[in-house]
Amino acid sequence: MVFSSMVFLTVFLPSVFLIYLFCPNRARNLFLFIASLIFYAWGEPAYIFIMLFSTVFDYVNGRLIEHFRAQSREKAAKTVMIVSVVGNLAILGFFKYTDFFIKTINQLSGSAIGLLNIALPVGISFYTFQTMSYTIDVYRGDVKAQHNIISFGMYVCLFPQLIAGPIVRYKDIAEEVDNRHFIPSQIALGMYRFSIGLAKKVLLANKAGDIYKDITSIHMSDLTGPAVLISAVCYTIQIYFDFSGYSDMAIGLGQIFGFHFPENFNYPYQSKSITEFWRRWHMTLGTWFREYVYIPLGGNRKGFARQILNLLIVWSLTGFWHGASWNFILWGLYYFVLLLIEKCLMLRLWKKLPEKLGFIRVIVTMILVMCGWILFSHTDLDEAAAYMKALFSSEAWKAGFDFRGGHISTGYQTVYLFRGSLVLMAVGIIGATEIPHRAFTIVDSKSKRHGEGQISDLQMILSLILMLLSVMTLLSDSFNPFLYFRF
Repeated sequence: MVFSSMVFLTVFLPSVFLIYLFCPNRARNLFLFIASLIFYAWGEPAYIFIMLFSTVFDYVNGRLIEHFRAQSREKAAKTVMIVSVVGNLAILGFFKYTDFFIKTINQLSGSAIGLLNIALPVGISFYTFQTMSYTIDVYRGDVKAQHNIISFGMYVCLFPQLIAGPIVRYKDIAEEVDNRHFIPSQIALGMYRFSIGLAKKVLLANKAGDIYKDITSIHMSDLTGPAVLISAVCYTIQIYFDFSGYSDMAIGLGQIFGFHFPENFNYPYQSKSITEFWRRWHMTLGTWFREYVYIPLGGNRKGFARQILNLLIVWSLTGFWHGASWNFILWGLYYFVLLLIEKCLMLRLWKKLPEKLGFIRVIVTMILVMCGWILFSHTDLDEAAAYMKALFSSEAWKAGFDFRGGHISTGYQTVYLFRGSLVLMAVGIIGATEIPHRAFTIVDSKSKRHGEGQISDLQMILSLILMLLSVMTLLSDSFNPFLYFRF
């Protein structure tokens, strides 16, 4: 089940909300746990047992770590923590990477080992990282172990953030797991945030994705520079509004049920450097790798050479986390190289650039990000190379404006693609910046509110309009899964 489906919007969410509303406080965690299991089992009933095993496994590990630490048996506590980490990585590795390693061995050795053809359980990369961070934080003493297995199960399986994040560490919501308030004003603001995320997904991401699919259906030998540029821009728009839209919906749903999830995006496409981009993009993943990989490895505290090695490890893992394919690994290494160049050279040069020319930094950063998305979006490396070649080839750009073949020429193809995508690209580019938010905030400041922290009349009206437009669009669309479901 996905948030942007009529089943979720008209049946699941209203039913869960109404029952939760009248549910006694002591039973709400149990109800949310059961509702979340139904939500997950709707699409993948078989794999629910993997998630339940992970839940019980780390619940027991957390209790054991607490027990051993209370007895000052630090070695035993550390052993349990290591068992938890290894166990979680083994589960993730088996389901996500087994066939990748078999393919790699077959290619390198010429062997013909049969693939297991294991289907990837939806959301496993997210809930595995969450449960793993829980046991590490219990070992560090950052949080107390949860003694109620139902409450812990609710945290792991909580449907708003179960499938594609944000990665909510237990310490982010530890207090709210056991004690949260059901406030009408927060419910209204949560629905407002949810409607924005739904509109991002349905009205922008899906439409950009349709254009991107049309262009990728063109044979590689017929690619032109303009076609590749449009596909890159549309995918850049799609993946941002798809993933940030999901995060908005997750945060909004969490707020409806009394949780405050961490933000996951902060207008990354207006960044002035690659370093800044990764502080703004998928922030909960960046925080996870920084706190549980980069800093434990030594961070930047053990000299420049060690820092480079740590960055190499982190970005290799970041790429590999996104998928069991070489293009994802290379995508991670691509950012490692960019960040290394930036730290050693570019940041010094950028500081010399006058403030009024800061837009140049944004343009350069976005060109590099778009090139990264080309690599990210094509699991076939030959295909990715063909797209990259066409984007920077003068011949491919000349072919894009060749009108000699009449209406079947590549020139008319370029005109057709620009006509069909220009408005969407303009809306997407502007919408990915702070401009709409700032403009709305100015207008909304004059709108009537009914108290501190209350939703304004204008926000309520906008929520209804966006929800209506999204539902009308969904009624005419087919299945529209989120991009990050497969990661």
